[in-house]
Amino acid sequence: MTNIYDDDYDDFLIDGVGFAEPGSGSALRAATKDNPRNLPCPTCLKSNRLTRIDQARGYQCDTCADRAERGWQI
Repeated sequence: MTNIYDDDYDDFLIDGVGFAEPGSGSALRAATKDNPRNLPCPTCLKSNRLTRIDQARGYQCDTCADRAERGWQI
């Protein structure tokens, strides 16, 4: 179990938010009260796919990212 007071804990945070699905390969950040998943994906335009931190980093939803990484068309 991770102790939020460990010095290493901050290594997993970006802008104070950890990954949505640690270990899954997803770069998306966890949804929180201050970082809700309420923005559309810029690629597929589906709603509620990204948080403001995801959007600020230029991310797309996991489905679109997986397709792009595998060379599949959207």
